[in-house]
Amino acid sequence: TIEPNSGRVSVPDPRLQKLAEIASSQKIIPTHLEFVDIAGLVSGASKGEGLGNQFLANIREVDAIAHVVRCFDDEEITHVQGNVDPLRDVLTVETELMLADIETLERRIVNVTKKSRGGDHDAKIELNAIDKVQKHLGDGLPAKSLKGLTDEENACFRNLQLLTAKPIVYVCNVSEDDVKDGNDFSKKIIDKAADEKAAHVIVSARIEEEIAQLDSDDKVEFLFDLGLDESGLARLIRAGYNLLDLLTFFTAGPKEARAWTIVNGATASEAAGGIHTDFQRGFIRAETVSYDDFVNHDGESGAKEAGKMRVEGSDYRVLDGDIFHFRFNV
Repeated sequence: TIEPNSGRVSVPDPRLQKLAEIASSQKIIPTHLEFVDIAGLVSGASKGEGLGNQFLANIREVDAIAHVVRCFDDEEITHVQGNVDPLRDVLTVETELMLADIETLERRIVNVTKKSRGGDHDAKIELNAIDKVQKHLGDGLPAKSLKGLTDEENACFRNLQLLTAKPIVYVCNVSEDDVKDGNDFSKKIIDKAADEKAAHVIVSARIEEEIAQLDSDDKVEFLFDLGLDESGLARLIRAGYNLLDLLTFFTAGPKEARAWTIVNGATASEAAGGIHTDFQRGFIRAETVSYDDFVNHDGESGAKEAGKMRVEGSDYRVLDGDIFHFRFNV
């Protein structure tokens, strides 16, 4: 792989089917996450080895990193290092990302230092932030674990867009026999994830390949035979959703039932803007019903009669499962 492969995947959510049934919706439209498949990094990537600079640039564009780690033995599938050692593989990638971040800071510090000497207040704050991050990376620690920045330094830190500041989920790729409980290889990665307070998912790429070729009924039966409730992809999607602190709201009517993604803490007007910019620009109010109330009272009319429909303003903080009808005027 030289160029990254991108794919949009539907976020599985059983609530959407239920909403469609109640609202007699003609179409069901799930929300999506985008995954970007980037080739593995090798030692020296930060210096351009193995097309490393190009791959590092691709990583810089993503919101979070799903680090797929080989956690299986197979004599027919060679490993670039000659043997399977997931912790070593993770360390190789971590090291290259840290080195790339150090290089980014070294380039940045030249311009910031000049501005700081000229009396630029913001530059002085950024210089302090860079100094703290450099020392942290120099200790072999990723930027995301840095503590003790002031609010102003934190703002500068976010603008640096460092690779090791991105949230990460470790994806342990195991053999078919180990997909339910993992193995000694995956346990090492799970322990590392726990130490870092990072997410982890156990998958079998071979099983996922088989699942992708089955229809929905056969998928359920296939997973049941393996002792699994859902596919590895579904678990990874959910892990990614949690990692990015996302939530889902819905719109439902005779035409379609649709799920929408928004960042946790977003307001009703921002949710409206996620559907269409005109909705946010001319926002008047949001008529809102929670998912449970919508289901328990058999739809919007029943929820309204039961006094469960709320009228919320633009500053209302969206809750996961909210069902909206936006009123706007442009």
